[in-house]
Amino acid sequence: MAGEVAVRVAVIGGGPAGLYAAALLKRLDPTREITVWERNAPDDTFGFGVVLSDETLGGIEHADPEVYRALQAEFVRWDDIDIVHRGRTLTSGGHGFAALGRRRLLDILHRRCRALGIDLRFRAEAPPAAELARTHDLVIAADGVHSTTRTAHAAAFGPRLTTHRCRYIWLAADFAFDAFRFEIAETEHGVVQLHAYPFSRDASTVIVEMREEVWRAAGLDRADEQESAAWCAKTFAEALSGRPLHSNNSAWTAFRTVVNARWSHGSTVLLGDAAHTAHFSIGSGTKLAVEDALALAACLQEQPDTASALAAYEAERRPVVASTQRAARASLAWFEELATYLDQPPYQFAFNLLTRSRRVTHGNLRLRDRRFTAAVEREYGCSEHTPPMFTPFRLRGLTLRNRVVVSPMDMYSAQDGVPGDFHLVHLGARALGGAGLIMTEMVCVSEQGRITPGCAGLYTPGQADAWRRVTDFVHDRSPGTAIGVQLGHAGRKGSTKLMWQGIDQPLDEGNWPLVAASPLPYRPGSQRPQELTAAELSVLRGQFTAAAARAARCGFDLLELHCAHGYLLSGFLSPLTNHRTDAYGGSLAGRLRFPLEVFDAVREAWPAERPMTVRISATDWADGGTTADDALAIAAAFAEHGADAIDVSTGQVVSHERPDFGRSYQTPFADRIRNTLGTPVIAVGAISSWDDVNSLVLAGRADLCALARPHLYDPHWTLHAAAEQGYAGPGAPWPLPYQAGSRTPPTGRTDAPKPRLTLR
Repeated sequence: MAGEVAVRVAVIGGGPAGLYAAALLKRLDPTREITVWERNAPDDTFGFGVVLSDETLGGIEHADPEVYRALQAEFVRWDDIDIVHRGRTLTSGGHGFAALGRRRLLDILHRRCRALGIDLRFRAEAPPAAELARTHDLVIAADGVHSTTRTAHAAAFGPRLTTHRCRYIWLAADFAFDAFRFEIAETEHGVVQLHAYPFSRDASTVIVEMREEVWRAAGLDRADEQESAAWCAKTFAEALSGRPLHSNNSAWTAFRTVVNARWSHGSTVLLGDAAHTAHFSIGSGTKLAVEDALALAACLQEQPDTASALAAYEAERRPVVASTQRAARASLAWFEELATYLDQPPYQFAFNLLTRSRRVTHGNLRLRDRRFTAAVEREYGCSEHTPPMFTPFRLRGLTLRNRVVVSPMDMYSAQDGVPGDFHLVHLGARALGGAGLIMTEMVCVSEQGRITPGCAGLYTPGQADAWRRVTDFVHDRSPGTAIGVQLGHAGRKGSTKLMWQGIDQPLDEGNWPLVAASPLPYRPGSQRPQELTAAELSVLRGQFTAAAARAARCGFDLLELHCAHGYLLSGFLSPLTNHRTDAYGGSLAGRLRFPLEVFDAVREAWPAERPMTVRISATDWADGGTTADDALAIAAAFAEHGADAIDVSTGQVVSHERPDFGRSYQTPFADRIRNTLGTPVIAVGAISSWDDVNSLVLAGRADLCALARPHLYDPHWTLHAAAEQGYAGPGAPWPLPYQAGSRTPPTGRTDAPKPRLTLR
């Protein structure tokens, strides 16, 4: 069957992706006619060394032992990462890298292709993919980040290219570093970073990177290749022991992330950088290319026809690539914001760098290098045997015993705004579960401000009495647990069905009139709100103030003002939802005016010793919406007005948003606010493991971590996290009635008896 799939194959591009795909396909079916077109000479290459993981090497070993053996003979291996900052070098071990020269890699693949009988055509422009497709069963476009095939068929592939904010250059040193080296130089022009690693016994790749504005200020936009290499060598003279750096058609460039909506078009398929790119700081380009080739060859072997094989290839690889690209974006963003971390303590800075992509975590690093991780913990102030998540944190007059927050979650289970037994059990269970702070759902400040008929409120004495019942239970039965209230108003997102009946869908009957910053419905079919007048804004301020006073009498320990997710106050902040022409619209200062007026009024009504936080949407995930710089300005404004922490969420402001979902995907926004402004932050957004919490807190990216779904799955999530880490200290005390359950219950036996005798 395999011989009937893609008999005649054309490969555009003679880099690792195209060559390895050609070799695998020919090895699997020697009858295939495979031609590779490469515009450059055989020994022309850009860059110097490439890094491959053990996982990738394992795939190569199984697919083509001959290539694997040739690579093994060339590899340079090392375990350590050196981080040099402000004259201090910290080393973390146990990382396991393997690298070789890019030229040697290509030579190995050239030899393998020739031995298999593949037609390699160098210094030859490939015919257009459309032309090749008429005479070949399969066209593999491995023509790189600047793929002409992708450009020619943009309508079919749907490419999206994002250019980032740093400039970098690939250079080489004529000696081998003894570790992967990150070094930070603080120059008169700004921060410059070096990424360096050995790729042979006497040579290293050296990448120098800096923000665009630093690059221009240093005059490197006017420097030629030799001048650039000399400047970089001078900047990092100590690391290089005064030796020069060498170039190879090296040029300063800005990294571009390539994403395609589709990877195949008819019998043409994109491979490697033509299909996707991931920033070099996680060493993924060649790795992804080789893994693409392995997957494509396997799918062509397994599927009955080429179309099915290309569909299977994309289905298999797309999730893996998406995950890698998320990690790469987190890593490149970290380096873009490097200047904000420079004042961190040395070990925290190093830990932050090592965990920047979120693929290396606190737990993972402990396995790799326990001594290094213990030093990070000691510097941070962790007591012995105390995970970072169980260190206390103080907000104004409130000390939280750990860094875990039960995130606000709408339950849609109130009657006439009154929280009932469900709320008592729901919040009470999570208070007993060990979190340092539990938050109510958004509690509405007026009947009109509800999202649904099931939303809770604090606009009547009866509602206040019901909330007092909840806070009394938390304080009496779970001493040391704090409970906070989140106050908000639905704005244009109100008068909708309960979530499980149709999220954001208008009620079938009984709708109430809506108000908002501007008369814009949330989505097609939603009710059109009335634009608030100056007099109505005054009434609303009074409603927030009255609710805050009731919340204080209820005994809540913390108050959060909800200025996120497209609700009323968020609607004022975003340019997509605020089209006002009066003093409450226009510029960001105008859009901030009413939310800040509400904050000031609530802060005055709220007891001075109790903390107050603000939840914001740091991006709208939509063109023309709130930007990362806007989020900084919004957070700074609330902090200046007395906010004790910023709860940093994203999105849900407009219905046409396009969130970049993934593990901990919102935490970089909190990180940037915390490390730019120095303001405490609560991080949210798909934080699902205690390892994530430890990592974020220890790296200094967040002060508190709010988790929602994990607490729906397990009300005792925090206590279980303590038990799983062997922690039994004051940061997570078990309630007295539950102490018998503080150890993991035994399970049924799963091992078989071991043989006592071995007879030969």
